[in-house]
Amino acid sequence: MGMVNNFINEVRHEFSSQKLDEQSMASTPIKQLEKWLVEAVDSQVLEANAMSICTVDENGAPSSRVVYARGVSEEGIVLYTNYNSQKGKDLERNPKVALLFFYPELERQIRIEGEIQKLPEQESDDYFDARPTESKLGAWASEQSNAIESRATLEERTEFFRKKFGENIPRPPHWGGYIVKPIKFEFWQGRPARLHDRLVFEKDGENWSIYRVAP
Repeated sequence: MGMVNNFINEVRHEFSSQKLDEQSMASTPIKQLEKWLVEAVDSQVLEANAMSICTVDENGAPSSRVVYARGVSEEGIVLYTNYNSQKGKDLERNPKVALLFFYPELERQIRIEGEIQKLPEQESDDYFDARPTESKLGAWASEQSNAIESRATLEERTEFFRKKFGENIPRPPHWGGYIVKPIKFEFWQGRPARLHDRLVFEKDGENWSIYRVAP
């Protein structure tokens, strides 16, 4: 462990990216998120729409995993998943979530807090219909977060549903979309000497207040 800790502690990175200040921020945090998403894509960041989502179980224990943001608007951030998964069960009990986008190449983080809601069934149907066939079958075959005997079990279930549905694969009732309704954003920009820029948007009624916090 000593060698590993020494290696970790020796890792240093001088942050020298552009500054982040109140004057350069977009008028709303969603617009700023969209701006940074576009810049990440333009900079060829891999999986720019990947984000971690943190939920809390019935014992108050947090759990995080990476998912994809499938839509961003002033209404919130959209994702899709299995409602019977661990995160789905957590969200049924406690709709409060935290999201994190991390772009080490750009020395940026975006932290988001809010509450999550299920999307209307029609929106989930429309998104599911546009998915590739193998992804549709996977939504039926995978009992997400449950223990399975082997990889072969998963492949057998996939073939079962392939034969059952043919070309017309409906959306499983246990699979669909959520929208995260944000109440707080933090935009983090790396700067030299660890004096990073951190600007926070916080919901204030129908408006957003903005303030800076220390790095």
